[in-house]
Amino acid sequence: MSDKVILSNGSALLTKYKPAGVKAISAAVNALIVADKKRGLNTQYIELDDSGAMEKLKGAAVTNANDANQNKQAIDAVYKALAPDYIVLLGAIDVIPHVPLVNPLYNPNKPDDDSDKSVPSDLPYACESGYSAKIEDFTGPTRVVGRLPDIAGASDPGYLTALLATAASYQSRPRSAYAKYLGISASVWKKSTALSLEAIFGNSADEKVAPPSLPPWSTSLLARRAHFINCHGADTDPHFYGQKGNNFPISYDASQLTGKLSEGVVAAMECCYGAELYEPSKLQPPQPGIANTYLANQAYGYLGSTTIAYGPSDSNDWADLLCRNFLINAFSGASLGRALLEARQKYIQDAPTPIGPVDLKTLAQFNLLGDPSVVPVAAPPPLATAKLLGARGAAGVAAVGRASRVARRKDLRLNGLSLARTWPTVTSRPTRSVTGAVLRKLNAMAKQMGMSNPSILTFKSRKPAGAAPASKALVARVPDVDAVHVMIQRQPAEEHLNLLVALVVRESAGQMTAVRKGFGR
Repeated sequence: MSDKVILSNGSALLTKYKPAGVKAISAAVNALIVADKKRGLNTQYIELDDSGAMEKLKGAAVTNANDANQNKQAIDAVYKALAPDYIVLLGAIDVIPHVPLVNPLYNPNKPDDDSDKSVPSDLPYACESGYSAKIEDFTGPTRVVGRLPDIAGASDPGYLTALLATAASYQSRPRSAYAKYLGISASVWKKSTALSLEAIFGNSADEKVAPPSLPPWSTSLLARRAHFINCHGADTDPHFYGQKGNNFPISYDASQLTGKLSEGVVAAMECCYGAELYEPSKLQPPQPGIANTYLANQAYGYLGSTTIAYGPSDSNDWADLLCRNFLINAFSGASLGRALLEARQKYIQDAPTPIGPVDLKTLAQFNLLGDPSVVPVAAPPPLATAKLLGARGAAGVAAVGRASRVARRKDLRLNGLSLARTWPTVTSRPTRSVTGAVLRKLNAMAKQMGMSNPSILTFKSRKPAGAAPASKALVARVPDVDAVHVMIQRQPAEEHLNLLVALVVRESAGQMTAVRKGFGR
């Protein structure tokens, strides 16, 4: 029985770290397996390119480490054979790649709007659907997945062995250890951030607004173990940025964090590209991104986006919802991986149907960096339950804990499969351009929102395979959504930032029935 699997690619690790480095990594993996055993977890290490190991699991070995399709098929085979409660992807994207999903908001006619051609994602590895490039094929996550990334392009194994050591030595803490927070917001989004902080922590009293508040941040503030940041981010950039009007000062700097973060930090970052695993050598001087820097400083978990993310200025939607629910779950006693799985499922359940293009992108772009089995906040001990069930000693308590976890996974799997079969979405690729009265209505709405000549993308509904047809009476009373329109416009800003305005409009029977407005984070 495997409660947890650690998956990697031996050939890719050998290419990066040579035999001596691989030996050090192997020792660190074994130490984590021993530590997990003491915590009641049976952990197995599997290399996806090991033909012998994959043959035993009735799967095909990965022959090209960069092939996302091969990796997806191999991970599916491991899950089918072992049904682990936790899946750890060991390595950055040059060891196990993200799956490149179609970005529904990319417009080849206006590539400077939402400029992400694809959405690099670990979401498909958390789903039972087969390989696909369409996000709408992965709206039923069932698996607990997280990634312990090394540094892309690195040759020193020390970073990865340190991450494994953190996972091996982690300690659950009382909820009070995460009561104080570091919360930073761009000035233009301070209302939205305050709502998120109040939902997570019960208050927004410590919200820092950038500007006027700017780094360097005090050591005592950085040392807090709960971090939530809602600022601008940029591609291949170790900074986050605040905003007030046309002023975009640096609000967070990876180079200022080393040695100042406490062991055990759990972070959720709404910022664009906040979890991008770029090669530090692309910058001069080389500088790892904020995500890699957090993990190097013994953070337990980091949730962030690989691409341009969206959220409103004075309410909670899109990135706000996924990030805040992840932290709420993590601080309520869930493992980091379960915290994300439950947040993903809730995001799908709560999204207006059909699930629209911005929702699809949001669902796909946020990945968990960290060991998904880590439980940052001590859950109520199962000792009393164990006694009622006649269990004895540590082994009995561990057995009861495992049984409870397996039952949760079963429920989460059933819920995910139900979502995949019954929740309608839009297609990931837009349909033909709108014309006539619809176009006039959209342009009028855009003008009211201060947008001039936005790009307009129109998406049709996609009916799920398992949904029962609605009655004529229900359709008459609640007409189906015929289309979801997205208007996007880039605002003047510093070249490296993505200052986008997005207006999402739902159309039913020729009438515009709902509007959501957001901004590129």
